[in-house]
Amino acid sequence: MFRNREIRQFAVWFALITAASCGVGFAVRPAAGILALVSALAFGTAFYVFTNARYRSIARITDQIDLVLHNADHTFISESDEGELSILQSEITKMTLRIREQNDALKKEKTHLADSLADIAHQLRTPLTSANLILSLLKNNPEKEERMALMRETEELFIQMDWLITSLLKLSRLDAGIIVFQREPTDVDRLIRSALRPFLISMELHNIQVQTDIPEGISVFGDSDWLSEAVQNILKNCMESTGDNGRIQIACEDNLLFTQITVRDSGAGFAKEDLPHVFDRLYRGANANASGYGIGLALCKSIIIRQGGTITAKNHPQGGALFTIRFPK
Repeated sequence: MFRNREIRQFAVWFALITAASCGVGFAVRPAAGILALVSALAFGTAFYVFTNARYRSIARITDQIDLVLHNADHTFISESDEGELSILQSEITKMTLRIREQNDALKKEKTHLADSLADIAHQLRTPLTSANLILSLLKNNPEKEERMALMRETEELFIQMDWLITSLLKLSRLDAGIIVFQREPTDVDRLIRSALRPFLISMELHNIQVQTDIPEGISVFGDSDWLSEAVQNILKNCMESTGDNGRIQIACEDNLLFTQITVRDSGAGFAKEDLPHVFDRLYRGANANASGYGIGLALCKSIIIRQGGTITAKNHPQGGALFTIRFPK
């Protein structure tokens, strides 16, 4: 509509100016009047064609912008051969893509929040159901020894739920990017000793031997508290895998390219079908009786990656699982 109205206005003014020019030209000399008329017609035709083409290009851009705004599958605005319109289309395309990226990020955040809530609800359902069953049994006034055993089992369930909720909240905070890691030199030997400390009593009770080979003076840049949390989750997994009378070996290697920490256990290792999913959230292995919740290793990987490191897991050629953490220099 705006194109036709503006072209009509231009035609009216051009006709008036042409008539006046031709009138003056014919009054002075007929040849001058004819020349003025021909020139005006040529200029008017060329200007009309050029202006009409530009308006069509602008109208096409307008239609494409409308498609982008109202059609989630349409994200491309075709390019124009003209200089100014080409620049305009390029900037509009950049702006459109940026808006689309922001919308996608908002959708991912909503999906992440929904997934986190679903994870918490799913993982809490089992221990809560068990606690309710135990409370039902306690109502029947069992014997003192049985009652004490049920109370100890309930206490263990609440400890598990506390660990689970804490781990899920940490993982959610890491995914949301609201945690700021400290970047400072962390002594590897002190880091490993700090990670081992909470498990020393349990290792002694289950006769699990720990062998460490960590040269003095090796350090990595990162947040010592969070790195200790990551190593603790690896050690917890190794303890569950190796069982009683097992062995865990921790070693460190430092070279010009990276600092590497390896943790190996004497357990059965990973099933072949489980290896690609070791660090997946809520993955508990192909074995239906697998222990754990599938949270610890996912949290461990998230911590290490966000501090510039890498972590891999595989089966050691001589048996057991082998975790490898690397911090590039």
